[in-house]
Amino acid sequence: MHTKEEITTWFKTLQDNICAALEAEDGNGKFIEDNWERTEGGGGRTRIIQHGNVIEKGGVLFSAVHGPVPDFLKNENAISGDQQHTFYATGVSIVIHPSNPMVPIIHMNVRYFEMSTGVWWFGGGIDLTPHYVDEEDARFFHDALKNSCDKHSSGFYPEFKKWADDYFFINHRNETRGIGGIFFDKLSQTPEISKDQRFAFVQEIGNTFAPVYTRLMNKNKVRTYSEEHKKWQLLRRGRYVEFNLVYDKGTKFGLETNGRTESILMSLPETAGWHYNYLPTPGSAEEKTLSLLKKGISWA
Repeated sequence: MHTKEEITTWFKTLQDNICAALEAEDGNGKFIEDNWERTEGGGGRTRIIQHGNVIEKGGVLFSAVHGPVPDFLKNENAISGDQQHTFYATGVSIVIHPSNPMVPIIHMNVRYFEMSTGVWWFGGGIDLTPHYVDEEDARFFHDALKNSCDKHSSGFYPEFKKWADDYFFINHRNETRGIGGIFFDKLSQTPEISKDQRFAFVQEIGNTFAPVYTRLMNKNKVRTYSEEHKKWQLLRRGRYVEFNLVYDKGTKFGLETNGRTESILMSLPETAGWHYNYLPTPGSAEEKTLSLLKKGISWA
């Protein structure tokens, strides 16, 4: 059974591999590394890329933190306030904001968590947020995720796809953040699935990121765009900000466990916009995109 140290080492290697793939496809941008330590225990490697040929701002973050179990986790796991337990959490988190509005935003997170109580789980997922939904790209993206899931269980993709639709939903806008993907949380051992099998699935998803996103970068980075496309991009980025600051569990976990604020908020774009009561032109590409930001669309 894999130990937390082995899982941590694999996540570090995943960060290395993804950074190398993104730099190669961007062709100009280079990651800068910012190492940090957490007062209560642990730390991480924040890697940021900015103002490249394709990527305007992006982050590939590794962290491994530990310490006393915070109160909100005690409440979630029915631990009484006078019990002294510790936690350990490690993973890789990625958000890429491209310059060209025809290239989609992408997010991935893969993580492992355990407590001294013996409780452990894996979580994570990948989702795509196009500024303009390209149906061919959406099918390619979801097909790739389905293929990765199917290697481990034919039931994973439909279950985790629905989970993503429900999770990446901006309730106050009544729209999904993008075209979804897969999302899973608190995957622990069952009579049918061991810890090593759970980890193998998480590794599969982590290794899916680079070939899928670099292909989307390569295909779309040469597409032309107008100033109107850029204005729409800023509005879609605004929706992304709203989700991450209001609903995202990773953001909340990081802030509530005294994580490094700059690293936690690296998911936000360099610029975003909010236009009062924006209404797309009937029949426009913007209106079409909004019509596809719904739960339950079958892409794969």
